[in-house]
Amino acid sequence: MLNLIITCARHLEPETEEEMMDILEEFGDSDAKIAITEMSGILTGETNLDPVEVVRKIKEMVLDEPWSIRYCLRIIPIQTIVETQIDEIERVVSELSNQILDDEKYRISIEKRNSGLSSSEIITKVANKIKNKVSLDFPDKVILIEILGSKTGISILKKSDVLSIEKTKRSISE
Repeated sequence: MLNLIITCARHLEPETEEEMMDILEEFGDSDAKIAITEMSGILTGETNLDPVEVVRKIKEMVLDEPWSIRYCLRIIPIQTIVETQIDEIERVVSELSNQILDDEKYRISIEKRNSGLSSSEIITKVANKIKNKVSLDFPDKVILIEILGSKTGISILKKSDVLSIEKTKRSISE
């Protein structure tokens, strides 16, 4: 099952695919699959490893050796995949929402590619299912809804669980 979304610069998809395969193999998953999608700069990954753990380990790699990652820009762990339909998205977020503790604040982030669904409609429907307070600036958890055409990846993560290679490299030099 697809559990990673990887972004890269346009036209560097083959290099990114190879880089990700090497990383996952190094982490102990030689059966991982990386696929280049028809969307420019977007790859999907399938690993037997915990995707959140994978992102954490890659972040450590970048902090240790910033040059070790050359092509991946962002790596996003995905917990569940559904058909891109508002009621499906709403249902799964509702099921996963127990990962948000009672005193935690949350934010909903939607990235849409090849989809005409209304972000505001999704946000309204999903937010209605969650009792917690919203914090756009300092959420404890982010409900991530990644729409890739007919499939949607959903995760409830800490902000630190999504890896932006650029931001991580910048944080080293600061």
